[in-house]
Amino acid sequence: MQIHKLYQPSRDERARQAFVGALKTEISQGLEPQLTERYENVLLPDFRKEHGRAPEGRQEGTSVFEQDPLYRLWASATYKSQNLLWESVGDTVDRLIDAYNERAAEIDASPSKLGSLTLNPGLEKPDPIAQVEIHRQPGGYFLGDETGALNAALLYMGTTEIYRAAKGFSASDSGSTDVGHQYAAMAQRFAPGLKPRRILDLGCGVGHLTIGLKEAFPDAEVFGVDLSGSFVRTGHLWAEDMGVAVEFLQADAADTGLEAGSFDLIVSQILFHETWHDKLPAIMAEANRLLSSDGLFFNVDIPYQPERLNMTQLVMNAWQVQHNGEPFWTGFADTDVKSALAQAGFGQAAFATYAAPGGGREYFIFGANRAETSSEASAA
Repeated sequence: MQIHKLYQPSRDERARQAFVGALKTEISQGLEPQLTERYENVLLPDFRKEHGRAPEGRQEGTSVFEQDPLYRLWASATYKSQNLLWESVGDTVDRLIDAYNERAAEIDASPSKLGSLTLNPGLEKPDPIAQVEIHRQPGGYFLGDETGALNAALLYMGTTEIYRAAKGFSASDSGSTDVGHQYAAMAQRFAPGLKPRRILDLGCGVGHLTIGLKEAFPDAEVFGVDLSGSFVRTGHLWAEDMGVAVEFLQADAADTGLEAGSFDLIVSQILFHETWHDKLPAIMAEANRLLSSDGLFFNVDIPYQPERLNMTQLVMNAWQVQHNGEPFWTGFADTDVKSALAQAGFGQAAFATYAAPGGGREYFIFGANRAETSSEASAA
């Protein structure tokens, strides 16, 4: 069986994972609206009565919520649901890991490879991601990097769509590359007629987007870069098993070592909010170095900029930073990305907007469209 089809929970495992998904959905779509209503009708009036004004910012807002029983229930349920998420998917991964390794060995032994895999076990991982179990994933993204183990990637694959569905974002099964086709369509909207010769997926994870981009642009040379050896190895095995030629590279998105000006399309999905204050501009600067003179660079990330959120949402996002393995969640949301892109060298080509690549809720879309500015310059 192909490696991307091996994730088949047993009946009991599937039932438990369905429960976790339902619990997360109830928290997100049931409990969180109740918390907003409680703030508006009880907590805010009480604060106004005492202080003569509304609370200002996440920190003061958190002080309003932290002793409230409904907020404490939400926090406890959210924390526990994350534990259950990893436990339920972990049971399936543990049961299937031998089958994954057996299929991986068969692919590794094949004399004909369509793409390539470049691992760098000694790659220095930047803080805070080096020290934090992102999303509280047991062992973090780099579990088993020294041995080439697949566990970290398989855990991530199994949980992603449960989480996305619960949050109301578009979802598909863990073996789907649909996201790559969605992003290819978005690239065409930003730059009509774009026919990229070389494509780079920054922070490619396990390769959903990377492989899908190769399917959407079969004539292009496609690269995927990620810090995690487990992730890029899984992406490579997946691509080879599907007969898709992709070049996977374990490297820092801020220092890829790839050729300057050599990519017509550079994308990322949910990368920047998992970086840090110093890494965000460094990655943008690297993308500026790598992008061709008429290329497109765009990124899809969390749509939780403060101006779009009410106080309850601001407080819940601050909780994610403290308790749920999201150290740069609010730091990214507070970042003026258009200004950061301009400072990275993109200038007037920079843009930021909101859109839903595959339906469902909106994401924050930002980047730089040199194809557009190049056309304007030619017309002038």
